[in-house]
Amino acid sequence: MSAASPRLYGLAPVLPAKARLLILGSMPGAQSLSEQQYYAHPRNAFWPIMAKLLHFDPQLPYTERLLRLQQHGVALWDVLQSCQRQGSLDTAIRAEQPNNFQQLIQQQSQLKLIAFNGAKAWQSFRKSVLPQLFTENSPKFITLPSTSPAHAAKRFSEKFEHWQTLGEYLR
Repeated sequence: MSAASPRLYGLAPVLPAKARLLILGSMPGAQSLSEQQYYAHPRNAFWPIMAKLLHFDPQLPYTERLLRLQQHGVALWDVLQSCQRQGSLDTAIRAEQPNNFQQLIQQQSQLKLIAFNGAKAWQSFRKSVLPQLFTENSPKFITLPSTSPAHAAKRFSEKFEHWQTLGEYLR
């Protein structure tokens, strides 16, 4: 990777009051950063999966989709506050700087589950956040297949089957 790789900064968290479920990605892709919207790429399966789980139209305006998540106690964020990366692939991420989860965990004490959207999110979290932050009273963790269109190893139906495990944590 070239030293000229741009330093990218993630999006602000979406934190409903008393979230039960926190979904963490690694770092938003180029289109998401450009549009300042989580999972903005039209082929990303995140919104279709959440729409199916929560029974809403995935074509709703972005602010309405966020509201639907919040109404069901779902928070969104990314493990990384910033990184260097060319393009959108997780494999291109370098110079990781994690978000500060200390305040979030203190404010969201009712969190029951942290779900990782893909293996890279879990790997970064485990390496940079987990050792300093969590105790025996921590929420549970689950790693789900990435909803990214770059993760073509699984079809939508296979991804959805795994993501259905979130059902018990949705209000």
